[in-house]
Amino acid sequence: MNIETVLAFSAVAGLAILSPGPAILLALRNGVTFGMRAVIWSSMGNITGLFCLSAAAMLGLGLLLKSSALLFSIVKVLGALYLFYVGIRHLFGRTSVLGAEASQLSNTKTHSPFLLYREAFFMAAFNPKPILFFTALFPQFISEQEPLLPQFFILTSIFMVLSFFALLAYATVAARAKNVLQKPHFVKWINRVVGGCLCLSELRCSLFGARQPN
Repeated sequence: MNIETVLAFSAVAGLAILSPGPAILLALRNGVTFGMRAVIWSSMGNITGLFCLSAAAMLGLGLLLKSSALLFSIVKVLGALYLFYVGIRHLFGRTSVLGAEASQLSNTKTHSPFLLYREAFFMAAFNPKPILFFTALFPQFISEQEPLLPQFFILTSIFMVLSFFALLAYATVAARAKNVLQKPHFVKWINRVVGGCLCLSELRCSLFGARQPN
């Protein structure tokens, strides 16, 4: 896997991670309520859950690649369309970080490291959307001529590291500027920037290729 592929994946994954979702809502709540140490534990739980989902998605893609290169190519095209659709939704959608969606989070009254870790792990591991996202994202950056396992560890590690630090960053902002995050216009522009960049990145990968020939 060359450096161009790694950088392209990091850019697309980073944009997707910055989009507000359940994990970020949880980090915001823990940051405001319990402090940054609690966010570290919940972030560890979140990325562990993401690893499990990533492994499941990559296993399915590996079996698909072994059975039919044509089907793998079809999944790759469908995945590109799905990622573009995700970008469009964020570009024109309306999302509130600390609004009604926050009520979906469990009202944990304790900041025990184990409970924080477990809550974030199950929130990530049992969320079906990341499986679909991983299944759509990975084929855009996988080389069919290279061993799958090293690519899995590289891509998944990048996603986990970016997720971890993004959650810490959001929680830090929440702890210091909670009122800013409650403003609809702030989150709306986050979504517009993320959605627009995600669409442009996906168009670039689709039209010109996510990697250069080795």
